[in-house]
Amino acid sequence: MEDIQGKKVTENIYLCPDGKYRWIYELNMLKNPVILFTIWKIFGILILIEIAFTFILAVFEGGVSDWITGYLLSPGILIVPGIFFVLSIIAYTIVAFMYGWKYMVLFEMDEGGIVHNQMPKQFNKAQGLAWLTTMAGFMTGNFTTAGAGMLSSAKSSSTSTFKSVKKVVRKKRYHLINVNEMLEKNQIYAEDADYDFVWNFICARCMSAKIIGN
Repeated sequence: MEDIQGKKVTENIYLCPDGKYRWIYELNMLKNPVILFTIWKIFGILILIEIAFTFILAVFEGGVSDWITGYLLSPGILIVPGIFFVLSIIAYTIVAFMYGWKYMVLFEMDEGGIVHNQMPKQFNKAQGLAWLTTMAGFMTGNFTTAGAGMLSSAKSSSTSTFKSVKKVVRKKRYHLINVNEMLEKNQIYAEDADYDFVWNFICARCMSAKIIGN
């Protein structure tokens, strides 16, 4: 693990000479399933979007009754969620194994915001897996999957600007703080010894945000 130079303010957080607080968090991907839960949430949203899209088409085509009986109430509607569920577990297990069962993040925080930086070695692996997702999406004609793959392959960090944050959610059980802007959803991790410091720092500066779990 790389060293962080600066004044120690909590067990793992340092105030560096440039005025930024920095810490490294190692997420145990076996014991803490928060990333898997996030994957399921994304899949759920994509499935709901697909259902809404087919409903809108049915409305314009005047076939809502057929849509309800032939699609919404059909046992086949469970096939896609079932496939996503199984594939997500398989993919998560493969990625976790490649990462050595640990997801490592460097966080940088100052008065203006916070940055979630995936460690470079792991990002290179994630790029390869994301491009596999992209190609799989194109090959199957699923452009939603392809688009998600391209986005994940191009991004190694997430930045939250405190003045733009709309919601801050406390999930200390998972060592997680969700910091959400309109379009940017950031996940901030901290150990128990550091959690309250990070939580209070973020909440005090997100003046326009809804605070959940205070």
